[in-house]
Amino acid sequence: MLQRIKTLLTESPNLKGREIAKEIGEDRKAVNAFLHANAEHFVQDDAYCWRLITPPAMEITFEGDQWVDCDSFEASLKHAGSPLDAPCACVNFVLQKKCKILLDAAARFLALCNQLADDGKATIIDFSECKTTMHYFDRIGFFDHLDERVTVMPNRPNVSKAATYKGNSDAVVEFGSVDPSSGNKELINQLTDRFVQQSDERFEAAASTVFGEFIRNVKDHSESKLEGFAALQKYAGHRKHIQTVVSDSGLGIFATLLPSIEAHHPKLFSLHNQADYAQQVVTAVLTQGEISRFGSGRGLGFKSTRKQAGKFNARLSVRQTNFSIDLQYIGGIVKDIRIANDLPTIRGTHLCFDFFVD
Repeated sequence: MLQRIKTLLTESPNLKGREIAKEIGEDRKAVNAFLHANAEHFVQDDAYCWRLITPPAMEITFEGDQWVDCDSFEASLKHAGSPLDAPCACVNFVLQKKCKILLDAAARFLALCNQLADDGKATIIDFSECKTTMHYFDRIGFFDHLDERVTVMPNRPNVSKAATYKGNSDAVVEFGSVDPSSGNKELINQLTDRFVQQSDERFEAAASTVFGEFIRNVKDHSESKLEGFAALQKYAGHRKHIQTVVSDSGLGIFATLLPSIEAHHPKLFSLHNQADYAQQVVTAVLTQGEISRFGSGRGLGFKSTRKQAGKFNARLSVRQTNFSIDLQYIGGIVKDIRIANDLPTIRGTHLCFDFFVD
């Protein structure tokens, strides 16, 4: 009854109890008792009409005069709260002056905004003080994949720079859709070609393998109506690196594996009573390989990625619903694993691979 009344009062506020009862087909006395018992959701005025109590909008600010990577992006979310879990009806993202968002954070941001819109929350991104980043987002195709229900301030670009200039930069592969029903060969080839142009031909097979496995991973576990996407950017800072992101809004690695772990992976299942069970499972997937919902040999596992990553000095970051795992590869092996827990909710799997090419 709660959701039916909320939906009705959202569309038609200021109704009396008998009118609400008639619209939802319930007994008048039962509806009035329910309304009075749920004072945290409904308020009655002097004319005995009911309306929803609208929670205040949540504002999330990205600080200015700095680069925003995935760590600082997550810190801004945690400071404000988890927008997908909050009772607010509106989420307002504000970019302060000279806030420069890196590709890994932009991918998480894009996925989060689309998920908020899909949940019916009014979502606003305010670039009024940060036009430079708005132009950058336009160039890499952020707005091409942003849900139309998301409000962009001061205005959403009318013509996509990503579509106009696609393929013209050797340092960029614009956001491209990952289609779970296809092999996505064109997108994999674009990512591989750009990577080779910015690194070395010796890495072509390895890069193609890694990008292919990341993108196939979306097909294996997405199960979401929201599209997945991938992109690449070359950065020439104090340490040159190529950053590649692949994101989806699906079930996530752990949720996909969970129903079959007991049958196919008994050693992992033996840990199921531990508080960090999900983190242990995903870490095993990334470091051991050959772990999938079908047993070994199919599906999730990142077996090839684990093998090929040893050819690079690289960092692999895997963001799940409420935690992330970062693996640092040096000299062909994983030298460091860093786990961040209690992150604000972002559904799905969000992969970032940083290849250091200096």
